Amino acid sequence: MIQNIRYCTNFEAVVESLYAKDTNPIIQTFASQGIRSLAEGLLEIKENPRSVPARQKAQYGAWLCAICLGSTTMSLHHKICHAIGGALNLPHAGTHTVVLPRALSYNAPAVPQAMRTIGEALPYGDGDAVKGLDILIKALELPTSLADFGMQEKDVDTVAEQIMQSAYANPMPLEPEKLRQLIYSCYGGARAAL
Repeated sequence: MIQNIRYCTNFEAVVESLYAKDTNPIIQTFASQGIRSLAEGLLEIKENPRSVPARQKAQYGAWLCAICLGSTTMSLHHKICHAIGGALNLPHAGTHTVVLPRALSYNAPAVPQAMRTIGEALPYGDGDAVKGLDILIKALELPTSLADFGMQEKDVDTVAEQIMQSAYANPMPLEPEKLRQLIYSCYGGARAAL
């Protein structure tokens, strides 16, 4: 069951929709509800895989996340995952799971309101978005390192260079060395640091 949960985690779209250049109050409301419903639903499914109410809650959250994805433009997190997937052919959902807390940490200084919204919506984070994501990922037994999927240390520079060649709109400027550190932490599994 946990293997299937991995492919239900659609948090990247909803997180980036909170600080997308074309976000709006309706999307931000959907995002907050989507984060809360999906996180709570997945945690309940882990405890009771046959729970219909838990599955409904997770499905509702996933639907809200999809609405956010289809309504706004994506940023750094999405670009990193596409670069990794294209260059290294790593699994899409697992890559998103590993990259999300680190990309969010990178952008945190420029998006304080989004960080508050995410932190308040995630269970067990005590208002801290990155802490809440870390706890959720561990509780669901999801991957925390791209090395687990076959990424090698030599791939870090390749991915960082590819991202710098055609960057998405992003709330924080892309700095090559900081970006490389972000990719390296995804490779090795180091905790996202603000």
